[in-house]
Amino acid sequence: MKKILVLLTVLLALNSCQSQEKKKTLAQTDTVEIVKTEAEWKKELTPEQFEVLREKGTERPFTGEYWNHFEKGKYVCAACGNVLFDSNAKFVSDCGWPSFDKAIKGSVVYETDTSFGMERTEVMCAKCGGHLGHVFDDGPEETTGKRFCTNSVSVKFVAK
Repeated sequence: MKKILVLLTVLLALNSCQSQEKKKTLAQTDTVEIVKTEAEWKKELTPEQFEVLREKGTERPFTGEYWNHFEKGKYVCAACGNVLFDSNAKFVSDCGWPSFDKAIKGSVVYETDTSFGMERTEVMCAKCGGHLGHVFDDGPEETTGKRFCTNSVSVKFVAK
């Protein structure tokens, strides 16, 4: 009985370690160009940016700076400056977050997100791995049919 308990404890510990390693995989892959420790990111980002970009948080709807912003320009990653979206791709979705029908080619990467009992597609910056939001198939049919639901705090706007 003691051996079984020890074995179960070891297996649980290994599983826990693997789960933590899995969370770090994106920052250690070849896709991501900027690799920093969480402590380094914490020094560079505001607490809200860190929560969203590094801990995959979500800002409250209708509170972000860009949810109803329609000037001409580009939206870049707030963590690394990678150009992500053109303002021409932005549309009114009434969801409370900035919505785009397409990302600039090669600027983002995708991962399946099964948190909160849902299956969604997470969108991350291809350069630093920062969490931007999620992409859904309920965007404008006349364009791509996609809706990149993006946290305002994860992007910065650069006017034309």
